[in-house]
Amino acid sequence: MTRRHSHALSAATAFGIIGSAVLAAASPALGTGDEQAHMLLVFHSMYGVDGPFVGNTSPLRGIPGDDLPWTVESANGWLDTDGHLTVQVKGVVFTDDEEVPANLQGTNDEPTIRVAISCTTEKEDGIARRNVFTEPFPATPEGDARVRTTVELPNPCVAPTAFIVAGTEDKWFAVVGFEDEEEEE
Repeated sequence: MTRRHSHALSAATAFGIIGSAVLAAASPALGTGDEQAHMLLVFHSMYGVDGPFVGNTSPLRGIPGDDLPWTVESANGWLDTDGHLTVQVKGVVFTDDEEVPANLQGTNDEPTIRVAISCTTEKEDGIARRNVFTEPFPATPEGDARVRTTVELPNPCVAPTAFIVAGTEDKWFAVVGFEDEEEEE
């Protein structure tokens, strides 16, 4: 093997080891031994309450939308089967739509937010919806917040989803989902 190829192989091996270490460090710890937790929900997008979801007319999973439309710049999160939850959002703010008062447009007026995890679960005579809410976490006026906590999930927890809700009331601002603005007609 030539010296150039030897250096290239050494560099590739080093980058592979470093890359594996970075991925392992970035991945959430999921337990050890026989009782490992598994990823239940991972998301990289949320939909801000808008259109027919605004208000009490069309609640999702029993949670009504906020009274005014919101938008989401970015959202990332994960939930494992042990209930470990991490959510980071940026720019969860009122839209600049005409129904939003000018002084609120582009801002978040809630000093705290919570995350609601909604699962479908079993009950004696069928199925039920169960919503589990976190405690409040600080949010900035720019709509940025980070939630890191553990929630008690129902067993079983089927078709879970996550909502960003007000810190003081059970109305959602954002839910796991997306809207492609370019495809709207």
